[in-house]
Amino acid sequence: MSDIRVASRYAKSLLELAAEQKVLDAVHKDMVSFVKVCEETRDFYLMLKNPVIKHDKKRAILNKVFGKANKLTLAIFDIITRKNRESILLEIAKQFDVQYNVHMSIERASVTTAVPLDKELKKQLEDLVNKISKLDKVDLIEKIDEEIIGGFILKVGDRQIDDSLRTKLKALDLKFSQNPYIKEF
Repeated sequence: MSDIRVASRYAKSLLELAAEQKVLDAVHKDMVSFVKVCEETRDFYLMLKNPVIKHDKKRAILNKVFGKANKLTLAIFDIITRKNRESILLEIAKQFDVQYNVHMSIERASVTTAVPLDKELKKQLEDLVNKISKLDKVDLIEKIDEEIIGGFILKVGDRQIDDSLRTKLKALDLKFSQNPYIKEF
């Protein structure tokens, strides 16, 4: 079975148990923190993937790093390490975040701009995402990319709205390069 499918099942079980115990937000915060640690600390991520390191050692490291996490989060870390599946912990955390957003009716979108957004523009983009997704809440992730020159690139789910100046200039350049009226001698 693929790692994503297995991780999705663990994440679903964790989500249901966290909701039942009324610690859903705390567990979500722990999972987001876990993803952040894995993405920022390559050695930590490689340690989880390494088959040479003993599972007890990995469990001890997880408990040391995330000792102040929720009891349920520590319990899932313990279960996963006892089953020798530490290599999919990152995927479990990512799947938990996805399922949490679905459960809470939160649409995650990302916007790429050349400069930081002010409050008014951010509000307008959140309203646009609300219209597109029809969900209750919006989690708008801002990214800065000076190469787009101006405008924005908005990604909502599998949709993308590219209203950047860079794309418009490329389209214009392509249009000029395909001019059928000018013949070369």
